[in-house]
Amino acid sequence: MAGRLQGKVALVTAAGQGIGRAIAEAFVKEGATVWATDLDTAKLEGIGAAQSRALDALSTEAVDALAKEIGRIDILVNAAGYVHHGTVFETTDRDWDFSFDLNVKSMHRTIKAFLPAMLEGGSGSIINIASGASSVKAAANRYVYGATKAAVIGLTKAMAMDFIRKGIRCNAICPGTIQSPSLDERIASQAKSSGQSEETVRQMFVDRQPMGRLGTAEEIAQMAVYLAADESRFTTGQIHLVDGGWSL
Repeated sequence: MAGRLQGKVALVTAAGQGIGRAIAEAFVKEGATVWATDLDTAKLEGIGAAQSRALDALSTEAVDALAKEIGRIDILVNAAGYVHHGTVFETTDRDWDFSFDLNVKSMHRTIKAFLPAMLEGGSGSIINIASGASSVKAAANRYVYGATKAAVIGLTKAMAMDFIRKGIRCNAICPGTIQSPSLDERIASQAKSSGQSEETVRQMFVDRQPMGRLGTAEEIAQMAVYLAADESRFTTGQIHLVDGGWSL
């Protein structure tokens, strides 16, 4: 089913690596005009025919300016996020505020900026990257992260309900543990703080996945393609678990 996104315009945040990059690359392959954004534009090199733009998702002014530059889009993918490691005792006020700002409020910023033009066009698909570690399932040492991703699910459902009669769809993808540069960084950090080897920490992540392996960013991207395409036009306000059975 090549060309599933032909003629559509998409914007992807945090497209420099991991899930965001895999989604941007998959959208390009399916024929979409893709605006790939990241705080570090050097990470955006090599994403096919995508248009690259620097974007600080923590800045309302930056998001609004980009929306004004690009105009109407058909697909918005909110992939920017941060995984904080720790219980309530390891979560400072700064950790809490930063996590909610990047993981939740950044989505509020992009949706509010790009939604008016979507409404004028009468259609749009918004895809938010949440997590299995959320209102779906608890994970150890994911106190504030789980709270933010539960909030993303609530935001997603509220958006879907408010604009269901106006052609706007909003869905969330809830990945399990996905191999990515971000995961590599977290493994290295946890190994250093715990005194364990990186191999031991990595195996802990693998062992909690019922399939006995980590997921790939490309597997998440295929769900995003489905939610962006017209074939999912009767689907909105839902969470889509791509977690290797972790939530069972």
